[in-house]
Amino acid sequence: MTKVYYMKKHTKIYTKYFDYGLEDFMGCEVCGQRGVDVHHIEARGMGGTDEEDYIENLMLLCRDCHVKYGDRKQHLQMLKDIHYKFIDDYGRFFG
Repeated sequence: MTKVYYMKKHTKIYTKYFDYGLEDFMGCEVCGQRGVDVHHIEARGMGGTDEEDYIENLMLLCRDCHVKYGDRKQHLQMLKDIHYKFIDDYGRFFG
């Protein structure tokens, strides 16, 4: 039987940008463990943007890092810094 995967729109944007396949290992951008959540850095519920999802606002986190750092204003700049470096490093390596 074939598995059917349904991804949320923001997850599709993330995996397409970084060219990840469904079976690829995708590491947490903070700690490197297996990432499981595509996190909105500036969440709409915390006063974030109402714009369409875009890669600069989407980062992959493991469950522990999502609980520890996600949706907490005191960690917002740290997450942005980590993610922007991740995007930059990806562009330099694959661009």
